Amino acid sequence: MDRQAKLKPLQESSFFVDGRASREPVAGTVPRGGLRIDDHLYRGKEGGAFAETFPFPIAKKDLERGRERYEIFCSPCHDRAGTGRGIIVQRGYRAPPSMHLDRLRQAPPGYLFEVMTRGFGAMPDYASQVPPRDRWVIAAYVRALQLSQNASREDLRADELRRLEEEAR
Repeated sequence: MDRQAKLKPLQESSFFVDGRASREPVAGTVPRGGLRIDDHLYRGKEGGAFAETFPFPIAKKDLERGRERYEIFCSPCHDRAGTGRGIIVQRGYRAPPSMHLDRLRQAPPGYLFEVMTRGFGAMPDYASQVPPRDRWVIAAYVRALQLSQNASREDLRADELRRLEEEAR
């Protein structure tokens, strides 16, 4: 099988008039998995502006997946708490902003998705490494992380407040 007659990508070919073995996709076709017409899901935008909502309902399992993906892809720079003091920064790389800045707490989820997709400043893009749905669940986890570090007493349910007060005693 190793020595069969075949053409490899970008190899020359005398069979085709243009001399290339690689062929252009047929005009008007879309590769499998390539039809991405949902701007909200694939680009984080609605009506040209950053989406203010998530493109699907966020469940507990999504937040768990978001936490897992965040710890893999984001925490080396942003750290697990989102303060921007990850292990990479401790090794001399430029520190990213804290996820707890008002600017980022008030940014729409579509903006967080966009930054993960295209990168920003020293941050590279993660579009090829993290699928769109995972980028959304990471954004949802960042929202939960922001709330966990900036919650006020008014944000808590009565039973949660009672439990915390009992633990403090």
